[in-house]
Amino acid sequence: MTNLLGQQSHVSKLIAGSCAGVTAVTCTYPLDMVRARLAFQVTGEHVYTGIRHTMRTIFHQEGGYRALYKGFSPTILGMIPYAGLSFYTFERLKLLLLEHFPSWCGSTNHSGTGLILNVPSKLLCGGFAGALAQSISYPFDVARRRMQLAEMMKEGHKFRTWYGTLAVVWRTHGVVAGLYRGMTINYFRAIPMMAVSFSTYEVSLPPDYL
Repeated sequence: MTNLLGQQSHVSKLIAGSCAGVTAVTCTYPLDMVRARLAFQVTGEHVYTGIRHTMRTIFHQEGGYRALYKGFSPTILGMIPYAGLSFYTFERLKLLLLEHFPSWCGSTNHSGTGLILNVPSKLLCGGFAGALAQSISYPFDVARRRMQLAEMMKEGHKFRTWYGTLAVVWRTHGVVAGLYRGMTINYFRAIPMMAVSFSTYEVSLPPDYL
């Protein structure tokens, strides 16, 4: 892949980001399913008593490993543009800021031979990249959550497939109140999270890599 696209290719960064995101979510998805079920419970109507009990109940009563991955399809469909676009946007913004605003956004590297992005600018790039990626992929996140909680909802039978779930949400609530419901509060979570994640990653790189 490196020989084909080049180590610093934007396409390679997009693909690498997408692959990293898909790998991470594949390994941790059952835990996300458990988290969603536990968070959705109403006080006094607890169905699950803990993480292990939730996993066992879903596994034995809803269809084995397949049940633990309900909503996985929209998660992957959303993760590919989310992770890939966030990495790509972050790298592009870094180059643009250093090219057009070197005195404001740049600082001398460890060897003193060039410029690297300063920490506040890295935070800015990471936050913007996270906001943009989240805006593109958010409807898939809505579909994922509906599918995860289908067994706990009266009309859960409507949320069996990701495309059917998106269609039901869109027809019932529209775009803003349906497909992007909760987007504002999600920005308060995603923007600082991505800003800190990207900045920490950059700061932790060895000096000769930057």
